[in-house]
Amino acid sequence: MRYFIELSYRGTAYHGWQTQANGISVQQTLEAALTQRLGKPIYVVGSGRTDAGVHAEQQFAHFDVDEPLMLSDQLLYSLNCMLPEDIAIQTFFPVRPTDHARFSAVSRYYQYHITRQKNAFLNGMTYHFRPQLNEARMNEACQLLLQHRDFQSFSKARANVTNFLCRLEFAYWQRTVDDRLTFHIKANRFLWGMVRTIVGTMVEVGQHRMSLGQFEQIILAKDRTIAGRAAPPNGLYLVEVGYPAEVLAQRASALTHG
Repeated sequence: MRYFIELSYRGTAYHGWQTQANGISVQQTLEAALTQRLGKPIYVVGSGRTDAGVHAEQQFAHFDVDEPLMLSDQLLYSLNCMLPEDIAIQTFFPVRPTDHARFSAVSRYYQYHITRQKNAFLNGMTYHFRPQLNEARMNEACQLLLQHRDFQSFSKARANVTNFLCRLEFAYWQRTVDDRLTFHIKANRFLWGMVRTIVGTMVEVGQHRMSLGQFEQIILAKDRTIAGRAAPPNGLYLVEVGYPAEVLAQRASALTHG
């Protein structure tokens, strides 16, 4: 039996999603709680690997067990009690054996938050960046971004991928009433470090340190060394992971009865 977990987490205290030797990860923490609660070794596969310090408002993972689980509100509650306060499971539900948290996903939606004013309650949750940014110019850069599909210039150099093609659905900047500047971007896939590098490069555009022509030349060059510095991880959020309706067929029922 295969189950999907829907969860959220504040990434500040973790060395990213993926289990690793040099620090505590979200995956490792989740697996430990599931293993303890279910009484057998549990290994989870996430929809994607968020970097150290990156947050997720919605993340999905799957795991396999030999026997069906007795899904109940008590099981969900007990698991959340075992997890740290910065990781929360919203629900879990059965899926088909062929459904995969990573490979069945059809889209990912990220947001990046920038605040000009220091806020004691948002420490580690946004990028505190004091210089004024021209979001109109940054939105013009977004329009250029949407005209392309190869984003090698915004990928970490040692990314282990066969191609750098991504199909963007939207990309835009929006200023909120509390003067927070938020970057919205959705695509079928993202490269390692892609969103943070796009943000870091667009910040140069927003400060009038880079022309729109130079921004497009960076895209066309397919060369990471000429793009801007990656923005810090603390402003980045994985907001939504999209799946075909048949993958999420049991989710509505689980949310209703969870």
